[in-house]
Amino acid sequence: MARLEDRPEPLRKHLLVLALPEFPSTPFVLGPPLCERRIDLVSTAGLHRRSDPPDIGLAGDYRVMPGDVAAEDLVMSHISTNFDRTGFQQDWNLVFPLERLREMAARGEIGSVADFHYSFMGATDPVQMESAARGMAGAMARDRVEGVLFVPV
Repeated sequence: MARLEDRPEPLRKHLLVLALPEFPSTPFVLGPPLCERRIDLVSTAGLHRRSDPPDIGLAGDYRVMPGDVAAEDLVMSHISTNFDRTGFQQDWNLVFPLERLREMAARGEIGSVADFHYSFMGATDPVQMESAARGMAGAMARDRVEGVLFVPV
């Protein structure tokens, strides 16, 4: 697990001064038990399908992956000197645990897995993501999503 105290001093200072957005309300709501919920997956790994253009960018845009996407069809565009892609190359579930969600649905631990999943670029300012996130929330509502697994990378 990455810990702030293990990061180099310049990076620690940078992370500690980042502004966090404030929201006027709490967006959480009560819902059915987890075993009845339709679950979606949102990653900040900068993932896209091999057939998509590679640049996701830092404007808050996201990519949509169908629920039947295969590991070999995903590419990670997240690049940083501070980021090691080795884990993703060995097991995509590290940054996009779609297989784990499928297994949980098969065991009845969650109700079902959404038809589409999403990936943002991780280094994006959250304020720039708000408009795209609202659009994504609309798509999730149309897909009857009742819970989201966020995977920050």
